[in-house]
Amino acid sequence: MEMESKRIINIKGLSVEYDRTTALKDVNIEFFSDDFVGIIGPNGGGKSSLVKSILGLIPYTGTIEFEGGLQSNHQIGYMPQVNPFDKSFPISVRELVLSGLQGQRGFGRYTKSDNVKAEEILKQLGIEQLKDRQIGELSGGELQRALLGRAIISEPKLLILDEPANFVDNEFENELYHLLAKLNERMAVIIISHDVGTITTFVKNVVCVNRTVHRHTTAELTPELLENYHCPIQVVSHGVVPHTVLAHHDNCCHREHQD
Repeated sequence: MEMESKRIINIKGLSVEYDRTTALKDVNIEFFSDDFVGIIGPNGGGKSSLVKSILGLIPYTGTIEFEGGLQSNHQIGYMPQVNPFDKSFPISVRELVLSGLQGQRGFGRYTKSDNVKAEEILKQLGIEQLKDRQIGELSGGELQRALLGRAIISEPKLLILDEPANFVDNEFENELYHLLAKLNERMAVIIISHDVGTITTFVKNVVCVNRTVHRHTTAELTPELLENYHCPIQVVSHGVVPHTVLAHHDNCCHREHQD
């Protein structure tokens, strides 16, 4: 049974500035409960600014309305590009995953069913054997898996991932996107990625972000389509495996802020 599609986020006139530099200008876009969206664009184009605005992590002007069962940004699972955890902090992998329930339970106040759920997620992510290991002992890819578990344990309405394939091995990268496709059966998924060739194999729609935002109704992107929307990405195909590279773009190459 397919999930009914409802609008869950309605963004109107969104603008973001850093030190008088415009990251996003007058953005109008909607997201839906069955979305599996890939967000692409040049460095400094505003990709992270868009999702951080949704999460309430940065100041902005304009309006962001939550609808269709998504009552607030507390129902959003988020996996940031940069690991926010101090790896010297004495916490196990299982405890890290469980910490995704803090907003519902309070730290350490977990039920037996919470622990069972954490075990199931660790198994799903292929790291159940690491459940008692300290996070400081993990490789980059292992920590990414644990952070994904933390993002999904609360069963969010929307899952946002910023460059989720960073630090993971090629085998798990393929597993990751198949896992996200499975999660999309019960939650909306938004992925920021530079790996356009890979994500367009899995996502349903693509959003191009370069100060302004354009949502495409398909994941199939042609050089002509990207050029029309001022998204400086060149699509190159090698056999059946698509590859992409970011082209030079004068408007974003000299920005001092991070997008």
